Parts: sequence; C-alpha cells; structure tokens
Amino acid sequence: METSPISPVKAKDSAQPQQREETLQNLGAAISDLWYCPDGSFVKKITVRGHGLDKPKLGSQCRVLALGFPFGSGMPEGGAELTIGTGQWREKMWGELTEKCLESMCQGEEAEIHLPGCSGPLARLRLDSFTQGRDSWELEAMEKKTLASEEHARGTELFRAGNPQGAARCYGRALRMLLTLPPPGPPEQTILYSNLAACQLLLGQPQLAAQSCDRVLEREPGHLKALYRRGVAQAALGNLEKATADLKKVLAADPKNRAAQEELGKVVVQAKKQDAGLARGLRKMFS
Repeated sequence: METSPISPVKAKDSAQPQQREETLQNLGAAISDLWYCPDGSFVKKITVRGHGLDKPKLGSQCRVLALGFPFGSGMPEGGAELTIGTGQWREKMWGELTEKCLESMCQGEEAEIHLPGCSGPLARLRLDSFTQGRDSWELEAMEKKTLASEEHARGTELFRAGNPQGAARCYGRALRMLLTLPPPGPPEQTILYSNLAACQLLLGQPQLAAQSCDRVLEREPGHLKALYRRGVAQAALGNLEKATADLKKVLAADPKNRAAQEELGKVVVQAKKQDAGLARGLRKMFS
C-alpha cells in the first residue's frame, strides 16, 4: 500500500512551531544574561555563567579578576582580593558599582559592567571564589550600629578632605544599615541625613538634598542646619517662597546666622528678578 508523499507546505508548517520555540528559547537566554541593578546605576551582562546559588554577602572575601577599569578609578587591574562591606576601594563610583555587581554574582561567573547610555562595556569582572558572609538581617543590632558608625566616620573624613561624592556614599551605606533597625531608629540617622544633604548640595543635587532635609525635619522640626540646607536647595530649585520660609525660621532662632542672612539676601534678589521678568511678560502679552 502506497503512502501519500508529505506535502512540502505541510512539512514547512510543522517545522515552524519548533523554530519559533527555539527562537524564543534563544531570546530568553539572551535576556537572562542581563541583570539590571535595581537602582538603575548599571547593567551586568553575564558572559560566563557561574555555578551554585550562593553569592557574596557582607564580610565575604572575594578573589576577583578585574579588567578595563578607567585609570584613577581606584580599582585594581588584574587579580585582587576585595571584601564586601569594607575597604577604601568602595569609596569611588567604580568601587560602589563593583561591590553591587559582586553581590549579584555566583562563583566562577564572568560579566561585563555597562553604564546607561554607553554603547560598550566599560569594565569586566570574574568572581573566582569567595568566603561565606552574612546578610544584614543576620547581624545583631549592635553590629549594625558599629558598621554604620564606621561608615559615618569615614564619610566625615572624606567630606573634610574635599570628597563629597565619597562621603555621600559612606553616609548612604550607614543609613541603609540603620534603616534595617526597628523604628524610630537611633538618633545618628538625623545627623547622617543632614550630612548627606550637605554632600548633595555640593554635588548639584538640590532635589535629593531637600528630601534628605525632610527626613531630618520629620524627626527634629527645629533642626537649624536642615532648615538652612533645605532653604538653599529650594532656592536652587526655584521654589523661592519655600526657601524664604525655611531661611526665616533659621534667622528667627539664630538672628546672627550669617550664612542664612546671605542666602536670604540672594533669594530676595532672585525673587525681584523673577517678578520683574513676569511683569515684562505680562506687558508684552497685553500690549
């Protein structure tokens, strides 16, 4: 009994689902090779997959191969030992990115670090091995406070040395540690937010500075440094009425505060220019 030949069209149709499935699998593999840092600071592209499920944690000593970091970044070129949570290597931007990247890697994994808006990889990492560390929730409250105090002290050193960027990172890490404690948290949080605001102003980040001051004033409504810094931030954002209100509160409590006097004077001049510009615009509109 003869069998009918298979139609070429049917054969093609039967192959299409398999091809689509393979294509989807390849796309899925390509997507899974990318890891987006939750804060949006970088993208990790996995070039060699690691093994196991464990990843470096606080206190893990990591043996890494680091290649391609910019000169002066503070990162080593070649093999190095880096400890998660400690060391001056973490203080610059590349150190912070590297630490975040390592915390997402498995042993034996190789990856490229890509910055948003850049076409190619700017650095490569390989995690050869690491020792067991601990998650922040595994730490006792006193251990968290000790680590936060160390970051606080280092941040103050960097600020006094003229490095507000490094100081901001230290203050931020200290706050992240303290925020895992039960509310209301230790009084040190107020100082850290105030110091962080000072760094953010110097770094040209008035919106963030105003938010940091808000955290301070939620705990201490009469905190003069936070009122002053929020006033400066609001002035930079063009919110002159809010800036005036904050600066007047500072001067009501401390009439001889020269910095607040000078800043309020600038805000008054800025408001007059703003009003004059608005008046000119209205005249043109109705002329």
